[in-house]
Amino acid sequence: MPTKEERREALKQVYRQAQGCVRCPQLAATRRTVVFGSGHADADLMFVGEAPGRHEDEQGVPFVGQAGQLLDRLLAEIGLTRADVFVVNTLKCRPPGNRDPHPAEIENCQEYLLRQLELIRPRVVCTLGNFATKLLRGDPVGITRLHGREEVRTIGPLTVRLYPLFHPAAALYTPANVEVLRRDFGRIPELLALPEPPQPEGAEPAPVAEPVPEPPPAAVVGEAAAAAEQLGLW
Repeated sequence: MPTKEERREALKQVYRQAQGCVRCPQLAATRRTVVFGSGHADADLMFVGEAPGRHEDEQGVPFVGQAGQLLDRLLAEIGLTRADVFVVNTLKCRPPGNRDPHPAEIENCQEYLLRQLELIRPRVVCTLGNFATKLLRGDPVGITRLHGREEVRTIGPLTVRLYPLFHPAAALYTPANVEVLRRDFGRIPELLALPEPPQPEGAEPAPVAEPVPEPPPAAVVGEAAAAAEQLGLW
C-alpha cells in the first residue's frame, strides 16, 4: 500500500497530465483551464459533480458559482469546510455553452476520476446529480430515486460508501429541493463515522491516463505548482 506521501506525488503527476489533456478536441479547444479538483488530498469525503461552468473554467476551481456557495453553506451546517473534503467533476473541462457532457467525453475523462479516487482514497463519495451518479454506479437509475440512499460500491480499485445527492445547481432552480438536499447532507457525519468498507483483495492500481510529457519550461512549472498548491495538491 503506497504511503500518503507517495499517493500525493502520484496525484500531482495525474494533475500535470490532465493539464495537457487533448482527448476531447472540442473541449480542449474551447476551455480556458482544466478544472482538476480542489480540497484535501487525503480527504475521507469526496464530492463528484458534473462539469465545470463559466466561473470554474475562469478560476480553475470547481463549484465557485452560486452552486458552490450553496455547497459551502451545506458543508458549514455539518461542521465541514472545503479544506476538509475533495471536490471534483466528472469532466475536467467546461463543455461549450454549459451543455450536457457527451458520453464519449465522460468515457475519455473517467480515468482521471478513477485515479483521483484511488489516490485520495475517500471513504464516502457523494455524487451530485445524474451524470456523476450514473457513471459511478454503472446504472441508468436517476438521482430522484436514489438521493439520500447510501450503498457500498467498488469503483475501480476502491470500495467506498456511495451517497447520491441532488446537484446544488438543480436545487437552486427548485427551492423545495434545497431542503431535501439539506436533510440528505445531514446524514453525512453519520456515514463518515461508519467503519471503512472492506477493500477488494488483489486490486490492481488504476492505470495512469497517459505517459508523462516532456518537462515544460521552468516558468510553466512554477505556474503549475502555484495552481496545484491552491488546489491542495502541494
